[in-house]
Formats: sequence, C-alpha cells, structure tokens
Amino acid sequence: MKEIIKVILIDDEQDGRLVLKALLNIHCPMAKIMALCKSAEEGINAIAEYKPDLIFLDVEMPKTNGFAMLEKIPTIDFDIVFVTAYDHYALNAIKFSALDYLVKPVDEEELKLAVEKCLKNKEKQDNRRTSFFLEHHKTDTQLFSQMVLPVRDGYIFVEIDDIVRFEGDGNYTHVVFKNGDKQLVAKTLKEFETNLGQHSFARVHKSHLVNLKYIRKYTRGDGGTLLMSDNSEIEVSRRNKETFLNLFNL
Repeated sequence: MKEIIKVILIDDEQDGRLVLKALLNIHCPMAKIMALCKSAEEGINAIAEYKPDLIFLDVEMPKTNGFAMLEKIPTIDFDIVFVTAYDHYALNAIKFSALDYLVKPVDEEELKLAVEKCLKNKEKQDNRRTSFFLEHHKTDTQLFSQMVLPVRDGYIFVEIDDIVRFEGDGNYTHVVFKNGDKQLVAKTLKEFETNLGQHSFARVHKSHLVNLKYIRKYTRGDGGTLLMSDNSEIEVSRRNKETFLNLFNL
C-alpha cells in the first residue's frame, strides 16, 4: 500500500483552494487533505493541529503573506509547495533553496511531481532545505537582487537597486527607475511593500514607497517632503513621519 501524506491547503481565494483540492483528489490519491484554510492565521492553527507532511501555500495573501506566515511558525517540520499567480522575484529564492512552487493555473503534472518529491522527503525525514530557505529569506538580502514585473505585453526583469520609488494608483502601481523610465504594473503598492521588506524601501505615504538610497533632501512640514534623485517631491504623511525619521535617528 502506498504511503499516505497529510496535506493542508492555504489560499485566501476559495476557487484556488477548491481547484487544488480537486486536482489532488484526482491525480494524487496518496495525499490526504486535512484542512482548507483561507488565511495565514487559519493555516498556523491547522498546522499545529494536524501536523502535516506537506502544505500548499499561497504566496500573495492579505494581511499576512506566505513568507510572513512561515516566520511565525517556530519549527518547520513539513514540506512546502508555494502556489502563486505571480512569477515574481521571490520565486528565484524558492528555486535557489530547492523548494517547489506552482504557478496558477496549476499544471497537473507539476502537481504530481511535487507530491512525489514530498513522499521521498518523508522517507528520508529530511527537511533541511526548508530551513535553508527561511534562513536566507530573513537574512540574505543579496538573494533578492532582482524582481520580475508583470507588464501589459509580458514581463520585465529589473534590478531592485535601480528602482527609485513606487507610486500607488488603486490596484496598479507606477514604478520609477533611476534612468527616468516608468512602468505601470498590475500590483498594489501594499504587495510591493510586503515583498521588499528586506530592502531599503520605506512607506512614507499611502501612495508612496521610496528607496532610501535615492533621497536627496527632507524638508520639514506637517509631515514633511522628500526630494528624490529623479527630482520628484514626495509628501510624507503625518502618520508615517515619526517612523521615517527614526530610520535616520532624527
């Protein structure tokens, strides 16, 4: 009899959870689904209760994304397959750490390979690669030197250090580069803020995320104003003023 592995699905989108559940039921009968979770909090609780062998974890979730969720778990003694709708720069770190990832819509053959890999890991009782990824995700910012931006006609690969600032525009974000180029990306400013937590970016306003390396001047005011290297003037909100100034011990 083939060995059974305990599985938890964590995805804030109901369709994502149900589609993945159906694919596992059809193509991976060895996977016993213990819980379907719609948030990081539910996922943490389910992991503590069921002690899974494998979790399928959505990267982009509101409030707490997949990476932040894992950092809240004291001991990672299960395998992780990241599931994402965005083939962005974090995937480079996942591949570097030999962790599996699936890009939505999930391919059934890739899904089967991921589950089979978990079975092999369970036999070896070896989850060192998960710890390796988390350690680098927390401490090695050089790992994230690039990111991929989804644009209208495909994807562009950019160096993070070449970005001066991000300007939010509803569900879109304007990305401004040091050479003067601009790109409109179908991602929220909050998503960029979350993904760039290990880099020198600061949220100074509800509409602005700036690279601290490219600030030329701060002018006092209600919240204050920043002069950036591209000669743009960025308002600092009263709410963000103290946090921003503390970054420079001011």
